[in-house]
Amino acid sequence: MQLLPGVGIASRGPVGSVLLFGDRDPSLMRDIALPTDSATSTTLLMWLLSQMGFDPRPVDMGPDLGRMLKRCDGALLIGDRALDEAARHPEWIRMDLGQAWFEQTGLPMVFGVFAAHRDAPADMLSRDHSLLLAQLDAFEDDEVRRGEVVRETAQRSGFSEARIERYFGEVIHRLDADACAGLDRFLSDVCGLDEFTTIAI
Repeated sequence: MQLLPGVGIASRGPVGSVLLFGDRDPSLMRDIALPTDSATSTTLLMWLLSQMGFDPRPVDMGPDLGRMLKRCDGALLIGDRALDEAARHPEWIRMDLGQAWFEQTGLPMVFGVFAAHRDAPADMLSRDHSLLLAQLDAFEDDEVRRGEVVRETAQRSGFSEARIERYFGEVIHRLDADACAGLDRFLSDVCGLDEFTTIAI
């Protein structure tokens, strides 16, 4: 696997969209419902809990908070579902995984990267990487373009523009040296993975 450098989805503290819900402290959770749509977040959660000395039973389920909490003491949700349930049930939030990772390691948590197969053509990767950075430059530097992205995302997701603007403030899209160190830590310590290469572009 090759990782395109300098761009991804990360947080330096709370991410707001990868959350453990429940009606009790994680130390008292006997089992946790895990969604089937994010191996990264489920692996991260179980590692974090193990570092805290907790060993709940994982239960794979569809990402429906009501059904999850009927069966288990805790439930992990990600993305729009996590944002939606956090707005409706803030009292049920027990852990923001971005914050928990930062407290555990002192490093940003990288939730998403741009990756390619090892033998992908170098010229294609260089072109795509340049396009990604150009789009990120426009989002960060052009207020009109940023407003368009916020409005389009709000319309598509159903969340308010204020919440989307806040979300874009919670996530990091440029991966600096600290974020890269956090990614290395996650891949090695949590995933046991050392077969990855960052492309020199």
